[in-house]
Amino acid sequence: MSREEKQQSQQAELQKQLWSIANTLRGNMDANDFKNYILGLIFYRYLSENLVNYVENTMLRNTKKYVDMFDDKSRVDDFKGDLIEDENIGYFIEPDYLWSTLIDKIKTGKFDISMLQKAINSISESTLGNESEDDFENLFEDMDLNNSKLGRGEADRTKLISTIMLKINDIDFHHEDAEIDVLGDAYEYLISNFAASAGKKAGEFYTPQQVSRILAKLVTINKSKLQSVYDPTCGSGSLLLRVGKETKVVSYYGQEFNSTTYNLARMNMLLHGVSFRHFDIKNDDTLERPRHIDMKFDAVVANPPYSQNWSADPKFIEDERFSAYGKLAPKSKADFAFIQHMIYQLSDNGTMAVVLPHGVLFRGASEGIIRKYLIKDKNYLDAVIGLPANIFYGTSIPTCILVFKKCRENEENIIFIDASKDFEPGKNQNRLRDQDVDKIIKTYTDRVEIEKYCHIAPLYEIEENDYNLNIPRYVDTFEEEEEIDIKVVQQDLKEIDKQIAEVDKELNVYLKELGLDEI
Repeated sequence: MSREEKQQSQQAELQKQLWSIANTLRGNMDANDFKNYILGLIFYRYLSENLVNYVENTMLRNTKKYVDMFDDKSRVDDFKGDLIEDENIGYFIEPDYLWSTLIDKIKTGKFDISMLQKAINSISESTLGNESEDDFENLFEDMDLNNSKLGRGEADRTKLISTIMLKINDIDFHHEDAEIDVLGDAYEYLISNFAASAGKKAGEFYTPQQVSRILAKLVTINKSKLQSVYDPTCGSGSLLLRVGKETKVVSYYGQEFNSTTYNLARMNMLLHGVSFRHFDIKNDDTLERPRHIDMKFDAVVANPPYSQNWSADPKFIEDERFSAYGKLAPKSKADFAFIQHMIYQLSDNGTMAVVLPHGVLFRGASEGIIRKYLIKDKNYLDAVIGLPANIFYGTSIPTCILVFKKCRENEENIIFIDASKDFEPGKNQNRLRDQDVDKIIKTYTDRVEIEKYCHIAPLYEIEENDYNLNIPRYVDTFEEEEEIDIKVVQQDLKEIDKQIAEVDKELNVYLKELGLDEI
């Protein structure tokens, strides 16, 4: 089975199980609420199973069971301390609160929802005062187990949560051969199928896997290791994690404004085995209050919210991120503000890849001035890649990828790739195939002209176009229509007229027999 086939198979299996769970909850609450319970419980199960597997397989080398370590009361505190200080764990769970224990209690009728509440509280409490505290604090705050929508009384809430936990217990996490992002894929699926009534858009928080692959491959070309990767609008963290699938990453950094999605990003890091010591995700407005501003990163990737409003406060003209440009991005479109922010945090030898709406390629006024400065004065722009329309949930607009480098190998030109026609059509969304992704990356690395697909534009050509980057100006995709033979058309029309006359003649015979007027 190919990687793509395995990915689709795992996604189909996950979606089938999520559909069943969602149907259990759908009558009680809207999707924007119940997704928090599903994802939170998936994550709790992971933390529990990951802890047990690590202790039994690594620390105990299969000589004892996790629960055995709690038999000797005099050593329990030392054991807990070892787990909290271990960079692979950073927390502990009492045997009574393990996922497997709770599932057994559900099956024997001894479970109540207060046990789950104590279990999730205990994880955060176990990290208090320790290095891992910030990464576990309030992780489950969106999973309100006292919510009346789960049931009027504790018995009703217990019954509903028990049903969901049993269904989640049947999900195969594919720990060793996962080709999907369980939390990210679950989030996207739940949003795309159930959140229309809540007015939410998955595209705000989640980048489709194939788009993530393109961005990740672009920033890791010829790099066997990255000390750091940064996403200023990290959403669920799936894009950061995808970079880690392409090369070894030491540390992950991100910032996310939405608190619910911020929790999801931290969950995702831990679920993918990233040590709490090797990721730093912050919850705040990146443009207004950047939390990693003193750092530079080897790779920067992002799928920012498109044409979002921001303050554009005049004070920012003195901010080092924006001051050199002489202009701020317009208040109604923060696209270039994100670009400027990301450029500022990119290391001298790093690569940055960002997905944006096509408007950034040609809009004028202050955006035109910023675009010109990046190309003419700094020469940072390395590539413009046009993507197909309707590949993100929540918006059907075509998007583009911009690649920036502060030290470019090809400083005399910019490559333009029009990949907008290469995709697999879908009922709700179009989908990039592996072959489409590979074609984009190969074209970018080979940097050779391909008719109707890519063009290597020298900088003087960009200048001649007044720094307008609209892709059709550089990649001619015009297809000549087949020449029409007028004589053949005339002959066809004569034949059609002849057939009509014969039909009319036959029809008149029938009308005459019926005593009706002829036509």
